[in-house]
Amino acid sequence: MKIPNGHEVIQLFEQFSPKGLAMEGDKIGLQIGRLNKKVERIMIALDVLENVIDEAIEKNVQLIIAHHPIIYRPLKNLLTDTVQGKMIEKILKHDIAVYAAHTNLDVAKGGVNDLLANALGLEDAEVLVPTFDTKLKKLVVFVPASHAEVIRKVLGNAGAGFIGNYSHCSFSANGTGRFVPGENTNPFVGEAGRLEEVEEVRIETIVPEPLLKKTITAMIKAHPYEEVAYDVYPLENKGEVLGLGRIGKVHEMTLGEFAEKVKLALEVSTVRVVGDLSTKIKKVAVLGGDGNKYFMNAKFQGADVYVTGDIYYHTAHDAAMQGLNMIDPGHNVEKVMKKGLTATLQKMCQETGYTVEIFPSEVNTDPFQFV
Repeated sequence: MKIPNGHEVIQLFEQFSPKGLAMEGDKIGLQIGRLNKKVERIMIALDVLENVIDEAIEKNVQLIIAHHPIIYRPLKNLLTDTVQGKMIEKILKHDIAVYAAHTNLDVAKGGVNDLLANALGLEDAEVLVPTFDTKLKKLVVFVPASHAEVIRKVLGNAGAGFIGNYSHCSFSANGTGRFVPGENTNPFVGEAGRLEEVEEVRIETIVPEPLLKKTITAMIKAHPYEEVAYDVYPLENKGEVLGLGRIGKVHEMTLGEFAEKVKLALEVSTVRVVGDLSTKIKKVAVLGGDGNKYFMNAKFQGADVYVTGDIYYHTAHDAAMQGLNMIDPGHNVEKVMKKGLTATLQKMCQETGYTVEIFPSEVNTDPFQFV
């Protein structure tokens, strides 16, 4: 086990939520501070406000991973007698790095929208608004027969070989490998300067492009050879479709009953509802944050109700005219990412051998209260 630096933590995090998933122009990545330092305590936050910064200072945090960027619009200046300037000054004085994962975390498998769908109990959930087709690669590696099973397992555990609902898929063919070890080598088989023939297995598998680097690293680490022979081919096969929002099924209930379910599941005291509360609900769409412009996606895919935040007055009218019920539990319900991301990143760090404490921010950053 080792204490990682910030770069190592973020490299691991971006395997789960790659920057390439973000919507064009989104403000993501490292926004304040530095990553070339040891990181022992990480706090997961929805927003980065002054009370969140104070919490991070009190808990001796070196890295904040937030969903909402602290710098969303370009700064023309940095004045420390302004609210935002004071916050940034405080962050820098305490050497805290702030990293933002916004729409890439919305889109990511296991990210914000999956967490919301799980909380609402959606079954057979699918992507509501496709935004990203995962590119696939074919990875071929040659390994001595004695280590073939080990390498197949390592590849599968790293995320290779997923086809639909099947995992650890691969193909193997036996053959003969030939090589001459050069000077100053320490071959697993053979002697320097002498042609060697080895019974080898050619293993082929499919790898999503975002997992390719991780998979190759794991493969090389487990491979017995000093120099690993492998090939990577681009594929025309379509990979997994990712995107914003989710749509799935629930057990039939009324809109009123489902509204109560939303309140309980997302830990809010009130929701705004568009539609007749006695309407029967079976199919539900959900999209974290402001999902106003995607209400017709929910309608076209047959949703009985669309759960999203920040519903505009005229959007509510438009949806009602289309016969689509809506529930607005607020933007802040994206707070589900705090516990969800904490668990995911903690597991990844443990599996990688990193000693780091990760915990969710406990500060309430919802600006609204109801009286």
